Amino acid sequence: MDAVLSIRDLAVEFKTDTGLTRALVDVGFDVPRGEVTAIVGESGSGKSVTANCIMRLIQPPGRIVAGTIEFAPERALSSEGQAPRAPRLRAPPFDIVSLPNRDPRLQELHGGLISMVFQEPMTALSPVYTVGNQVAEAILCHRDVSRRQAWRESAEMLERVGLDDIERRMRMYPFEFSGGMRQRVVIAMALVCHPEVLICDEPTTALDVTIQAEILTLIKDLQRDLGNSVIFITHDLGVVAQIADQVVVMYQGRVLEIGTVRQVLKDPVHPYTRGLLAAIPGLAPKGQPLATIGSVVGDADIETPHPLRRLADGRQVSMPQDSRG
Repeated sequence: MDAVLSIRDLAVEFKTDTGLTRALVDVGFDVPRGEVTAIVGESGSGKSVTANCIMRLIQPPGRIVAGTIEFAPERALSSEGQAPRAPRLRAPPFDIVSLPNRDPRLQELHGGLISMVFQEPMTALSPVYTVGNQVAEAILCHRDVSRRQAWRESAEMLERVGLDDIERRMRMYPFEFSGGMRQRVVIAMALVCHPEVLICDEPTTALDVTIQAEILTLIKDLQRDLGNSVIFITHDLGVVAQIADQVVVMYQGRVLEIGTVRQVLKDPVHPYTRGLLAAIPGLAPKGQPLATIGSVVGDADIETPHPLRRLADGRQVSMPQDSRG
C-alpha cells in the first residue's frame, strides 16, 4: 500500500490537576494515498487528538511523548519550505513529530501540504475580514503569487465548492452566510493550496441532515477530482458508510480495528466494533430497548490493551494472540 501518512506507536499525555492522563496509547495506522480514511469512536476516544498530532497542534499541558508520524509528500519542498504547485520528484519522507518548532516545513504543513476542516466553521473564520480576503490569504501564506492571482484562484475554488454570485459573496463577511455556506468556505480555504492530506474533524455535526448530505457529497467529489487523501473523523457510522474507503476504530486512546469499510461495517471482529454498530438507532420493534455497547460486548474484555494483529483478510484487530474474535 502506498501510504501518505504512517503513524507508529503514537502516545500523547496531558498534565491535569490529578496527574498525567494518557490521551493516546501506541496508536498506529497508515493513511493510503488518494483514499478516504474514517476514524470512528465515541467521544473521548482520541480521534481529534490524533488529528491534532498530525497537524502538530498539541499544545501544553499536552505533549507527544512517543511515536512517529511519517509523511511522504508527493511533491518536493523548496529550500524555503514552500511546496511548488507543480509536482517535482517525490520528496523523501520525514517525521512530523520530530520537526523542530521553527522548521520551515511546519508552516507548509499547516494549510499547505496538510489542511484541516473543523466542526464549527466560525472558529476557523475571522468575523472582521471578508470571505474573499480570508481564502486569498491562505494562498498568499504559502505561495509567491500576486494578490490579484490569489483573488482569482480563491474565486475559482469558492465556485467549485458550490457558491454562486462569487464576486458578491467574496466581499461578504462570515456572519452573513448560513452554517452550510460557511462550511463550504472553510472547505475552500482548506483546499485552495491543493493539500495532499485533508483532515475533516466532524465537519457536518452542527448541520441539519439535508445540508450534511450536501457537504459529504462535496467532500467526496472534491477528493475524487483532486486525488488527495482524506482523514474523516466522525462518530456517525452512517457517514462512514457513505464516504470512507478505510475505517480506523478507536476506544480510550487506542486503535482496536482497522479494515476496509465493508470489512468493518459488514463483518466486525472486535467486540467493541460490534457493540458500536449494534448501538446505532434503527427500526427496532415497538417497545424493544435500544441496544447499548455494553449489552453487546457482554463479558468480553475491551479494556486490556492488546497489540494489533493482521488477520487473513488483511484487516488489523487488537486481540490476544490465541483469539479470532
